[in-house]
Amino acid sequence: MQRIRLRYTKRGRLRFTSHRDFQRAFERALRRAEVPMAYSAGFTPHPKVSYANAAPTGTGSEAEYLEIQLTERREPETVRALLDASLPDGLDVTDAVEAHTSGLADRLQASVWEIRLDGVAAEEAGRAVEAFLAADEVPVERRTKNGMRSFDARGAVAHLETVPVPGDRPDGNACAILRLVVRHLTPAVRPDDVLSGLRVTADLAPPVPAAVTRLAQGLLDEETGTVTDPLAPDRDAATAAPSTAAELSTATVQGGASPATSGDGTA
Repeated sequence: MQRIRLRYTKRGRLRFTSHRDFQRAFERALRRAEVPMAYSAGFTPHPKVSYANAAPTGTGSEAEYLEIQLTERREPETVRALLDASLPDGLDVTDAVEAHTSGLADRLQASVWEIRLDGVAAEEAGRAVEAFLAADEVPVERRTKNGMRSFDARGAVAHLETVPVPGDRPDGNACAILRLVVRHLTPAVRPDDVLSGLRVTADLAPPVPAAVTRLAQGLLDEETGTVTDPLAPDRDAATAAPSTAAELSTATVQGGASPATSGDGTA
């Protein structure tokens, strides 16, 4: 079977779709695009799709990932274009590579998030960020299906800063933007948990709900706090494979070539 890994987005109003809603939409897109999917065995076969670390409902994302298994080989870019055309605007398939490595989920170690705080001055947000980063631990609570749960929101944050608001704001209303890198730990720390932590440490309470977008997810460089593309190892492997095959072919030809000899051993 061929495995293809895809990167897709959740933009605009479709950030409010749940993961189950997306699964249904994606399986319809697979049928509409006539992708030769592999199916599971059993009484209720379903297409072999592996979803990795989906963003919470209500948050936008530029970097969601999944993997599909095909029964026939297809060019990844062709599959990407067909699926992108078969999904609604906002659920956009932006990248595709053939899987040449294992462990895509293991490479999703951290996420880069952007939080837009309308009605909050940049100076106020900056002071809240300083207070949060200065704390050794920031306990917060979140309601789960098993009731209220307390955990530390500070330990998962590898980087947090305010960034300039792009463009001018003719309405004159205050706005602050936070950029943060959050490790994928257990229990998972989400952007709204970090906002709760900012309220705990600095009494930061935006007057309107924050707009949250995941910008990237992948391997975390602890020294720089940056997150790298999780599909890069597959691209590198695909680039190396043709040259390796060519080298093996050349070596086989050279090693197997020998002059024809007669029965007495002379050429």
